[in-house]
Amino acid sequence: MRKPKARTAFLVSLLLTAGALSGINSSTASAAADPVAVTVNARAGLATVPDTALGVNHAIWDQNLGTAETSDLLRDAGVQMMRYPGGSYADIYHWKDHTAPGGYVAPNTDFDTFMAAVKRAGAQPMIIANYGTGTPAEAADWVRYANVTKGYGTRYWTVGNENYGNGHYGSAWEADDHPDKSASQYARLVVEYADAMKAVDPSIKVGAVLTMPGNWPDGITAGSDPGPWNRTVLSIAGPKIDFVDVHWYPGGTAADSLARTNHLPDATYLLRQQLAKYAGPNAGRIGISFTELNVDVGRTTQPAALFLADVYSGLLSSGVFTVQWWNVHNGIGTVSEVAGQTDYGDFGLLSSGACTEDGSVCEPPLNTPFAPYHGLTMMKLFAKAGDQFVRAGTSDSLVSAHAVRRPNGDLAVLLINKDPDAAHTVAIDYAGFTPSTAAPTVSTFTNGATGITTSQSGSATSRTLPAYSLTTLVLRPAGATAGRPSAPGQPTASGVTDRTATITWPAATPGGSPIAKYEVYRQNSAVSEQFGETAGTSFTVGNLVPGSRYTVNVLARDTAGRVSWSSPPLTFATGSPTTSACTVRFTTNNDWGNGYIGGVEIINNGTKPITGWTLTWTWPTGWQQMSSGWSANWEQVGTAVRVTPTDDNRQIAAGASVSAGFVGAYSGPNVLPTAFTVNGTVCTSG
Repeated sequence: MRKPKARTAFLVSLLLTAGALSGINSSTASAAADPVAVTVNARAGLATVPDTALGVNHAIWDQNLGTAETSDLLRDAGVQMMRYPGGSYADIYHWKDHTAPGGYVAPNTDFDTFMAAVKRAGAQPMIIANYGTGTPAEAADWVRYANVTKGYGTRYWTVGNENYGNGHYGSAWEADDHPDKSASQYARLVVEYADAMKAVDPSIKVGAVLTMPGNWPDGITAGSDPGPWNRTVLSIAGPKIDFVDVHWYPGGTAADSLARTNHLPDATYLLRQQLAKYAGPNAGRIGISFTELNVDVGRTTQPAALFLADVYSGLLSSGVFTVQWWNVHNGIGTVSEVAGQTDYGDFGLLSSGACTEDGSVCEPPLNTPFAPYHGLTMMKLFAKAGDQFVRAGTSDSLVSAHAVRRPNGDLAVLLINKDPDAAHTVAIDYAGFTPSTAAPTVSTFTNGATGITTSQSGSATSRTLPAYSLTTLVLRPAGATAGRPSAPGQPTASGVTDRTATITWPAATPGGSPIAKYEVYRQNSAVSEQFGETAGTSFTVGNLVPGSRYTVNVLARDTAGRVSWSSPPLTFATGSPTTSACTVRFTTNNDWGNGYIGGVEIINNGTKPITGWTLTWTWPTGWQQMSSGWSANWEQVGTAVRVTPTDDNRQIAAGASVSAGFVGAYSGPNVLPTAFTVNGTVCTSG
């Protein structure tokens, strides 16, 4: 049974304009002889892999949900978390009598069967409580049955599925029997659900549904809500929840999906900004889960495998605690050919063995793994619980790289060739890690293959990646790693201004020798820039750029020269000056999901008039633009915007202001600018 959800039309309506990947053309073919530069920076630590990282969805219409064969296949792929009872069905499902009015429920898919499957696979469950047609009391009874009566220890519970799809924004696929379908009402009931469920078991974690930044209906305010869905839900329910739940279907062609993975760092950054701004005190405790992902094209073939590995790695490296594929079994869809392989249009990781309605095409036998299953298995080989992601980057958008450093000192590198037409040779440079001269362990999954091949071959610094492939290298370090200090603890930032910030961290534990100093590094893409060093556990960084985002790490070095692992990352943003000769107020209004009406007001804080002015700013991403403007002359080159006056507003008197407007557009997470200059002077942001 296909997922009962109309989604593609909404994603297409976003008018995504992110640059799409393409096959090799004449210009790239001529440069094919030059290897792609891959940089792996072990000094630039990112998030640590949790034991809930690799997840999948199970659905109550799948009669194979609880079979031993299915569970064993998921265990072999490294699945650590399973979500139940299945997408939008969660909002019509009643667990006590195992019914879903209006939908199909397969035999042998009840909650106890699901939990037996979870146990056999060695995973953890995540349960979706019925919001659309259920009640807080029904959810509390489920918690009681699961954790008191049965002792399952089910920890993660989400209230509803995609409840913004209940018609509140004009499109409806999610069941919702409440007369008030607003974001405010959803948030108020999340509070009731959380109170009722935690009264039964205070140890559980309760999650609320948010929208993906940059995807419909992000940014839209409907009805009497005080703001868009995320802001409204967090401002009301934030103090009561433990995590937020997001879905992402990037849409478009196979090349589009593979290109849009570059949205993820800004999406997770925006989510954390929203949590910090709206969720109340101690918002840093709130985790982020991405519990549905898939592609529109190539669902059972190589594009899905490449997308899965890239997205799981990108999200986990950003600190998301679980990433979950939609789904295990789903059913045959539109059959096509993608990159020379038959694609069955099936959302599932495993074949359902189904045929088209006319019987002309049938999937492979039941439980035959599709390509994304092998992509998930590659993630098991690449990133294990306790590994720390480190920064990796490449010189070619058709090749992606991710890396993790393991507790035993090994380094694993995942290389993704997104080019369907050509192999790419890569030259790998390492910072903060020296690989052994021994041949690395190499695992490869190629287009059309029925499994992953593993061998020990080649070198750590050069590799040819087959077209449309996944490759993982596991490298031993040169020399001994014992005796190094422990990593410093989680850094924090204080006293952040437009130009400075003070970084403080918990001390590292010495290893074989006393700690001599701490080194503070900025992650600048895949290259580290050392801010400075100190013998203490605090360092003030100067000469920062206003309105900029910084990610920093701290390393400990002992008197013998041994260097610790990187601390966890700290990301902070500088602001604008507290005083300036000018103030710029940047506003957004009437957001429709991929654009808005923007405004700028320039205020002259000086004692003399400004005659002739030039306002400039830089968009934080490459998918934001000013498409038209008024009351000024507007120009955008790349990400830089330049605004100049018309004849009637050239002069700004002392204490006065001028205003102008524009139409803003975005095709990804809309991270707004915070630094503006007028005639070269950095202004205060209003």
